[in-house]
Amino acid sequence: MYCGSCLRDNALAAELIRLGHEVTLLPFYTPTLTDEENVSRQGQVFFGGISVYLDQHSSWFRRTPRLLDRVLDAPNVIKAFTSGSISVDAKDLGALTVSTLRGEEGHQRKEIDKLLEWVAAEPPPDIVNIPYTLLICLAAPLKRVLDRPIVITLQGEDLFFDAMVEPYRTQALELTRRQLADVDMFIAVSDYYAHHMRDYLRIPAAKIRVAPLGVNVADLDSAPRPRQDPFTIGYFARVAPEKGLHNLADAYRVLRLEKGLPPSRLLAAGYLAPEHKPYLERIAEGLRQAGLGEEFVYRGALDRARKVRFFHDIDVLSVPSPYREPKGLYLLEAMACGVPVVQPNFGAFPEMIDRTGGGLLARSESGADVADAIDELWQDPARAAELGQRGADGVRRHYTVTHMAQHVLDIYREVIGARS
Repeated sequence: MYCGSCLRDNALAAELIRLGHEVTLLPFYTPTLTDEENVSRQGQVFFGGISVYLDQHSSWFRRTPRLLDRVLDAPNVIKAFTSGSISVDAKDLGALTVSTLRGEEGHQRKEIDKLLEWVAAEPPPDIVNIPYTLLICLAAPLKRVLDRPIVITLQGEDLFFDAMVEPYRTQALELTRRQLADVDMFIAVSDYYAHHMRDYLRIPAAKIRVAPLGVNVADLDSAPRPRQDPFTIGYFARVAPEKGLHNLADAYRVLRLEKGLPPSRLLAAGYLAPEHKPYLERIAEGLRQAGLGEEFVYRGALDRARKVRFFHDIDVLSVPSPYREPKGLYLLEAMACGVPVVQPNFGAFPEMIDRTGGGLLARSESGADVADAIDELWQDPARAAELGQRGADGVRRHYTVTHMAQHVLDIYREVIGARS
């Protein structure tokens, strides 16, 4: 539910609808959450998280009537269960993932049957876009029932694959690669990820296209503004080790204790999963022990209006993820607000900063390297302001939702034309 892929897909669907196309966005596993208008189908969740889990662990549940399924797949019921401390850690979900990837031969066959029953009763679409390869098991049955082309978006699933324990990781990759032929085209969200996933999943290069991310800039004000007092460094992303808040906290310690940065602020915001609360507590305790505890504030998960205010409250944004990130919506939103960014020199970050001109690349995600880059902006306010303005202009030239939708439409038309 708290996922950059959900935000991206909802924004894409909303823009396609605005452009006059008919789009049905189906929630899978959980209801979708977004800080903009939610255009997903309401009232029903496919592959509901509770049902998928019970399919895995109860042979009796695999034969239950649809009436019970409808109760368990109701959005409010799923929200009630997922609001607790249920873990979505890939280390715990290997067997379930492998079973799902086995498709109609796995324990989740009933969930596929329910989806096929629904789509068979609806007007057939021109094309079906599956959100990630972890659901590649749907490609063959959907093509069989609909006789329509299937595309899959590539947007970060390698993180989940790599976190799985053996033998499940190897099994999951083999099952995915075995089903590549069922897909007409793969859409990567960045140039980096197109190259990476071509090699990672062994996808033929001719079956991959790139449709860069896009954000809605209508309410993102890029007007120049004076530097904050005190100087404020921001982090906006899920609070999780793979996003690198600990690296930014290390950078803040270096800036304050070694580089002479005067008393400043480190602001963080974003969804915090129950299993990552100890992670945030360790970061806060480390800053307290360094005498910087009062300068760190975690603002929690923010709605759209508070997110925009957050970007207006910071002088620089950095999310020094150790993961080779293929997306980075937070960078586009921050730059669209005129905030310069500092990111590690890998993943999709170099191409985003190169196209927009909106920030600096640190040598790595380490605290010392990130501190060096942020220090450059602290020492040179004029350069920081210039990078902020370049980023705001660059996002509007290359990374709006309209740009994203047009790229995706071009790919859809190519696939439909080739199939015809």
